[in-house]
Amino acid sequence: MKQSILRLTLILGALTAFTPLAIDMYLPGLPALERALSTDPGSVQLTLSLFFLGLAVGQLFYGPLSDRYGRRGPLLVGNLMFIAASVGCALAARIEALIAFRLLQALGTSAGMVIARAMVRDLFEPKEGAKVFSLLMLVMGVAPILAPLLGGYLLIWFGWEAIFWFLAGFGLLAMTAARLWLPETHGAQPSKPLTFGSALRSYGQLLAKRRYMGYTLTSSFAMAGMFAYIAGSPFVFINLYHVPAETYGWIFGTNAAGIIGLSQLNPMLLRRFTLDQMLTVGVALLAVSGLVLIGAVLLSFGGLFGIWLPVFAYVACLGFVLPNASASAMAGEAAQAGSAAGLMGVLQFVAGALASAAVGALQDGTALPMTGVIVVCALLSFITRWVMVR
Repeated sequence: MKQSILRLTLILGALTAFTPLAIDMYLPGLPALERALSTDPGSVQLTLSLFFLGLAVGQLFYGPLSDRYGRRGPLLVGNLMFIAASVGCALAARIEALIAFRLLQALGTSAGMVIARAMVRDLFEPKEGAKVFSLLMLVMGVAPILAPLLGGYLLIWFGWEAIFWFLAGFGLLAMTAARLWLPETHGAQPSKPLTFGSALRSYGQLLAKRRYMGYTLTSSFAMAGMFAYIAGSPFVFINLYHVPAETYGWIFGTNAAGIIGLSQLNPMLLRRFTLDQMLTVGVALLAVSGLVLIGAVLLSFGGLFGIWLPVFAYVACLGFVLPNASASAMAGEAAQAGSAAGLMGVLQFVAGALASAAVGALQDGTALPMTGVIVVCALLSFITRWVMVR
């Protein structure tokens, strides 16, 4: 049984790792992309912001599809789209083509995010589900550590196109593993209607559930702060503090190690504490980290380390917030787990897209836009936990 859970977790982790890989691997290459495609920083930033938007939109569709047709079919279709779009990105000669293929890439990768979460809900009760989500974060956490490092060296050795060829190859391997070893956890339901109206009704019911929305928004605001960091950190570390692209990968990876550490501590602490208790600790630590971060920037305290250390703490605390919020939100949604997982993902990545866009729109040549958006997200996550979840 443990072996089958481990294999399931590894496959689901690989499928959900499409997203951090597709986001993080090409971050060191953003300045090179700007030069190679003869474009401006705003257009390059759009390849990231629209990727977040594509993740949000895609999850709206995969949730109801997986409730109606089962988990495996929509998952494999999404995987194929991801692979094809990654090849398109590698071959893009103009920034407009890259933006379009990045959007398609996001629509493909959103399948794994939704369906992995729904499969965990299909198979496990809430507390066990939180432990499995923590294991998924371990697998997923390796991606943000390795992705910028690998992306930086691929950029140096082979050029930016190699990053997207790697993503296509990884997608093919993960899809093959899913096809061979991933079981169907929710069979097709021919009697279940699948229309635009039925999908809207399902999402409307979820939006009206205070408890579900409380947990979902708590996790969404927390994730938005991480996306603000993802969007702003190349400029802050590489441009402001003159960190080389390959060294930036080490800094980014160290921050990801923090989320791995706390996400693996989470299952051990759940033996003594409830999901809500662990979530409360997580959002409180997020708020403290955000306030320390903005204070360091406003007071010009600590230089690079004054920014890096509070960001490390913020990202690490997501190891407490995300698994427990996800398991709690999904706990009462067995009948529509796909839609619930889809809506959660939509809200998380809409928040992420808005946060990353805000960092770009507020850009003033300092670290303040990134850090300001992070602290706002941290405080919103903390407030939502206390106001909406009782």
